Parts: sequence; structure tokens; C-alpha cells
Amino acid sequence: MPHNLILILALALPTLAIVALRVNGAMMFLSLCLGAILVQYVGSSSNDLLDLISPQAGSFSKGTIDLALLLVPAVVTGIVTLMTVHGKVRVLFNILPALATSTLAVLLAVPLLSAHMAAALERESLWHVISHAESIIVSSGALVSLLALWTQRRSFKTHDDHRRKH
Repeated sequence: MPHNLILILALALPTLAIVALRVNGAMMFLSLCLGAILVQYVGSSSNDLLDLISPQAGSFSKGTIDLALLLVPAVVTGIVTLMTVHGKVRVLFNILPALATSTLAVLLAVPLLSAHMAAALERESLWHVISHAESIIVSSGALVSLLALWTQRRSFKTHDDHRRKH
């Protein structure tokens, strides 16, 4: 059961943080997808690249580098889009991409953990539910994220123009 608790926290805490800090969940989801692509195409040669760029940096485990490649784009996006979701409807709708982001992060990060930790988490009943729903999570998360992005309206008026009107 303690590992189920870890999975529950890994699902709930990022979702709550995204919603409470009004971070753009759709952008976070898509940034996590970018991280997965980086893991797939850059991860295998990342240690060689790190040695080339900074030989004194030492050796990192492949899992550590892959986790960084996976999560850094989403973390940076979270910082950049902090407090950018405005309006009650948008904040409520943001719960869906936030939940999709957290669930996808768990799906992608658990296999990158140490073999012992990954095996312990993958034995849990919650992991089986999540992993069996993988295609639903990815496709619905992508759809909800795209809908959120498509419905965003950009105002080309400056902040001063908006104040003068009121």
C-alpha cells in the first residue's frame, strides 16, 4: 500500500499545483510530450553529449538524465506559464489537462526510475489501472490540451487600453 500512496501523491500533487498556481495545463501536457520525444531521441546519446560539453561534470545514470530530459521542458513551461490561466471557466477546464499531465508524467517517469523502485510501483493495483488506460490517457489528454489551446483568445489590446475602457 505505501507505493500506492506514492502513486496517488504523484498524481494529485502536480494536478493541484497546476490548478492552484493557474499554470497552463495544456502547455504542460504538450511540454511533457516533448520531454518524451527528447528521452527517445536524445537520451541514448546524452551521456556522450554531456561528456563532450562538460568532461568534469562526472557521470550521471541514464535514468537520471532521461528523467531530466522528460521533466525539464514541463517544469520550465510551468514556470513560464505561472498565473496565466484567468477566469473561473478556464480555471475549472484547466483541471482536465492538469490531470492528464500528472497521469502522463507518472506513466512516463516510473519506467525511468531505478529498477527496484520501478518494480515496486509497477506491482501496485493503481499502476495496473493507469498503465491499462495508457492510450485513453494520452489521446484524451492530447485532445483536451488541443481544445484548450484552440479556445484561447488573444487580445491585442494593451493593458492600458483595457484600463481606459473601464
